[in-house]
Formats: sequence, C-alpha cells, structure tokens
Amino acid sequence: MDTSFVSSTILLVLITDPLGNIPFFISALRHVRPERRRVVVLRECLVAFAALLLFLLAGRPILRLLHLSEDALRISGGVVLLLIAIRMIFPERGARLGEEEGEDREPFIVPVAIPLIAGPSAMATVLLMSTPDPLRMLSLAGSLTVTIAITAVVFVSSTRIQKVLGDQAIMAMERLMGLVLTAIAVEMLLGGVASYIRRGPG
Repeated sequence: MDTSFVSSTILLVLITDPLGNIPFFISALRHVRPERRRVVVLRECLVAFAALLLFLLAGRPILRLLHLSEDALRISGGVVLLLIAIRMIFPERGARLGEEEGEDREPFIVPVAIPLIAGPSAMATVLLMSTPDPLRMLSLAGSLTVTIAITAVVFVSSTRIQKVLGDQAIMAMERLMGLVLTAIAVEMLLGGVASYIRRGPG
C-alpha cells in the first residue's frame, strides 16, 4: 500500500474517527471522575497505540504465517473499510460499543482502547500498510503516532468540542468522513482486484 506520510495519516484518522466517536467516548467515561479522565484517555491511547504498532510491525510475518497474499488482504481490507464507511454515513441506532446500562466502573482497554480507537478496521489497515522497507515503516509509525496524538487531544477536549459543535455538526462531519473513506475503500478494492488479475490466479 504505497501511500505518503500525509495520506497514510489522513487514512488512519478517518478510520479511527475520533470526532465521530466523541459521543461514545463520553458515554464510556460518564462514571469516571473528571480529574481521572485525562489519565484514562492517555492510558487508553497508549494501549491502542501499542496494539496498532504490533499489527504494523508483525504484519508481514502474520501474512506469511497465514499464507495470505497482499491482494487478498487489500481486497478484504477494502471490504471492511467500505462497511465501516457505510456505517459512518448511515449510523445504526443504539449503542455502538455494546455498553451495558448501569455499569459503574472505569473502562480499561475495552471498550475505549479496543475497539473504539484500535478497532478491527484500523488493525486491518495497519497490517495492510506494513512493509519490509525500514524507512517506510518509520514513516508509518510516525503516521500512527500522529493519529493517536490527535485522538488523545480530541478525547481530552471531547466535552468542550461537543458543546461547541453540537451533536448535529459532529454527525455531519462523521458522514463527510464516511464519504471520503468510501472512496478510499473502493480504490483499495479496485487496486486489489486489478493486481490479482495482472498476477493471475496461480
């Protein structure tokens, strides 16, 4: 997946979707004391960063272990991204994180770090991005770092952002991100299919 630092960062930000996840983040931390929330945000972002970095660094060995081709992963990644994009454009009613009513405890790893930040689509994307080129991997690790930093800033300021923008503006931005992600997913699908056809079934 040959992308520049900027484009890979934009892709990761679109997939992690920090703005669209603000309502779910606020709901997940509704029982956490205000003075503890910044600590929880930083901890969960570090856990998500570690999980995604693991998928980035171990991407190639995982592919070889499972005997998967890059074309297959690119096509399947495009399908996953397309499904995520469709959900962003047409959000489902109800809880997105499977949160339980009446649960009064501080979230740890689940559901904030995984799957809110480091969800299946983000893991599949960094796995697809992995490359044997050390310089490229350093660039991708930088993109991942910037993405998690943006997520941390958005989540720390989540209450303020929600008050300023309002739920409707956040929903509109999420749908706009969904449209962009749809185009990226289709491009990934077409690229995978074209590469498979050129390479041949054998």
